[in-house]
Amino acid sequence: MPTLLHIDTSVFPGEASASRSVTATFRKEWEAQHPNGTVIYRDLAAEPLPHLDGLAAAAGFAAPDQRSPEQHAAFALRETLAGELEQADVVLIGAPMYNFTIPSTLKAWLDHVIIMGRTAGAEETTTSGTPTIVVASRGGGYGPGTPRESFEFVTNYLGKALGDGLGLDVTFVVPELTLARSNPAMADLVELSDASKAKAHEDVAAKAKELATRFAAA
Repeated sequence: MPTLLHIDTSVFPGEASASRSVTATFRKEWEAQHPNGTVIYRDLAAEPLPHLDGLAAAAGFAAPDQRSPEQHAAFALRETLAGELEQADVVLIGAPMYNFTIPSTLKAWLDHVIIMGRTAGAEETTTSGTPTIVVASRGGGYGPGTPRESFEFVTNYLGKALGDGLGLDVTFVVPELTLARSNPAMADLVELSDASKAKAHEDVAAKAKELATRFAAA
């Protein structure tokens, strides 16, 4: 049975988080199709990873038999995280926009799993082609043609880091204007906000079914 790697990063719990609610819809549909499958779950807000340090970074560039005992110890977490990514048949990431970019906890995860010559830096990496759904929620609107288009550093960055860097096959689902119901200044955008959220749930449910069908036929 296929393995799903599910990563949430929102600092808000449950339905208070747009990204968590949408990733939950994907996972519910996925598990309905694969009740006996494996799900690896990391809540990086509840259990944040340490930042990459010099020892762990240097260990990634050294052959295993040439690492010092300290480097071996420092690399252990990177090995675990990279192994989870390599094991995954599908990756699901909740990536809300905080201050125009991704949560720092997600950046820490990326710094650990991007290992040159293994998961990255080669024409074919150990993670190449893995279907990856990124729920990139945001409180406002940052799409093409909007006044704040140039402030968008979530899909731009993750498209490069996940797609070009790790070789993942990335699909973005973008629920936007999520603050419309709580911000009086956005009251006239509530209808658009609700439509965007509904579409996000529909899109991830459809994507989960599509991928489930693909792996059932494999």
